[in-house]
Amino acid sequence: MALHKGPDKPQAEPDRHLALNPFFGEANPVGGMTEAPPRHRLPDGPLPPMSAYQLVHDELMLDGNSRLNLATFVTTWMEPQAGVLMAECRDKNMIDKDEYPRTAELERRCVAMLAQLWNAPDPAATVGCSTTGSSEACMLAGMALKRRWAKRNADRYPGSARPNLVMGVNVQVCWEKFCNFWEVEARLVPMEGDRFHMDAESAAALCDENTIGVVAVLGSTFDGSYEPVAEICAALDALQERTGLDIPVHVDGASGAMIAPFLDDDVVWDFRLPRVSSINTSGHKYGLVYPGVGWALWRSPAELPEDLVFRVNYLGGDMPTFALNFSRPGAQVVAQYYTFLRLGREGYRAVQQTTRDVARGLAERIETMGDFRLLTQGDQLPVFAFTTAPEVTNFDVFDVSRRLRESGWLVPAYTFPANREDLSVLRVVARNGFSADLADLFIEDLRRLLPELRRQSGPSTADRGAATSFHH
Repeated sequence: MALHKGPDKPQAEPDRHLALNPFFGEANPVGGMTEAPPRHRLPDGPLPPMSAYQLVHDELMLDGNSRLNLATFVTTWMEPQAGVLMAECRDKNMIDKDEYPRTAELERRCVAMLAQLWNAPDPAATVGCSTTGSSEACMLAGMALKRRWAKRNADRYPGSARPNLVMGVNVQVCWEKFCNFWEVEARLVPMEGDRFHMDAESAAALCDENTIGVVAVLGSTFDGSYEPVAEICAALDALQERTGLDIPVHVDGASGAMIAPFLDDDVVWDFRLPRVSSINTSGHKYGLVYPGVGWALWRSPAELPEDLVFRVNYLGGDMPTFALNFSRPGAQVVAQYYTFLRLGREGYRAVQQTTRDVARGLAERIETMGDFRLLTQGDQLPVFAFTTAPEVTNFDVFDVSRRLRESGWLVPAYTFPANREDLSVLRVVARNGFSADLADLFIEDLRRLLPELRRQSGPSTADRGAATSFHH
C-alpha cells in the first residue's frame, strides 16, 4: 500500500466540505446541504446511512472499471453465490480457530487439495497455510529458507556470513521487500536479448555457500513466461555434485501454480522435483477468488523450521500459526474452498483453457495489425507482452496505453529492467470474465485509435520514467 500524508494545504483542507446533493438530506434537503461533512477531519455528528453511502458511492464512480483492467492479475468476477458466502463470513476472524472450527477446517482442506495438485510426495505430511496473498506467502517462504540456512551455518552467521537469495530481475517486488526487510542480499539475474527471465546456468553461477535458496517464477509478471524450474533444479543438482552446495528452490507460482497443473501436464515444476522445498500461489489470481488470499506450502515439516511456528494459548486452545498478519476475515478462505468445490479439476481446466484461448487469440490479432511485435504469445500464463514494430516511429507504447484509457481500458506500458531498459512494452492480462466478446471490443477500440496515432509526427511521451505504469 502507498504511504499517505495529509493535505497539501493543512490549514484550509480540513475545513473543505464535500459537495452534497440536496436530495441526500432525506428528511430536510436544505439542512442536508448545510450540514455537508468535511473531507479531512471527522464530522461533528452522524449522517443518515443512505447519505453516507451515496457520498462514498459517488466518489468511487471515478475509479476505473475493474473488468476492463487488463493490468491486474487479481480476480475481478465471481459468482453471486460466492459473494453471499463471503458476506456471511466477513465477520469471522480467521485466527480464531477455536471460535470458528469449520472455517479452520476448510482452510486445512484447501492446503490438502493444493498439496495433491502440486504432486507432494506425501500430501498428508505437507504443511501449509493461507495468507493474505502471495506477498505474505513469499515472505514466509523466504523466512523459512533463511532460518534453515542460518541453522546450517550457525558457526558463521551472523558473524561473517551474509545470506543471499538468487532470483531473476523479473521477480515481483515482494521479493525485493523480503531481502530488504530480512537483510538478505538480492542476487538478480538480468535479462539478456530475448531472454526475459532467469535461466538455469545464470542462476547456478550466482550461488555460493551463503545462498539460502533460488526463487523460480512460474509465470513472470513482465511477460507471462514460465521460468525453467526443472532446468534450474538440474543445474543446482550438478552444482551440488561439483561443490557439495545443497541449494533449495522455492517456486513463486503466484499465477502459474494455478494454471500449469490444469493445462501443462508436460511441464515439471512442482514437488515432483526433489529440490523444490516450497511453493506459493495467489488464490486471488488464477485461483479465481476475490482478493486477498494466498497459499504457502512446504514439502514436509523438515522444510519449515519448527521455531518459526508460534503456538499460542488463544481463547482456550493451542493454536499453531505461521503468519505475518494476525486478524483477518475468513471470507476469502471460504471462497477458495467454494471455488475448489464448485469447479473441480475439470472445471478449472475449462476456465483456464478458455482464458488462455482468449489471450492467444487476442495476441494473434494484435500481431496481424502490423504496428506491433509480440514478445510472448499468451501460451503459458494467459498473459502476453508486445511492443511497437521496429518501423513504427510516429507513436510508442505509452501513447497507446494513454489512448486506450480514454475508452476505459487499463493496459500498462512500462520499460523492462536491466539489461533491457531499451525495451518498452504493453502487457495484457486475460482473466476469467474477460470474454471473447470483450476481447473483440478491445480490438475494435485499438483499431479505431491507430489511424490517429499513425498521423502523429512522433511519440508524445517526453518523460518515459513518468509515463511507465508497471507496478506489479
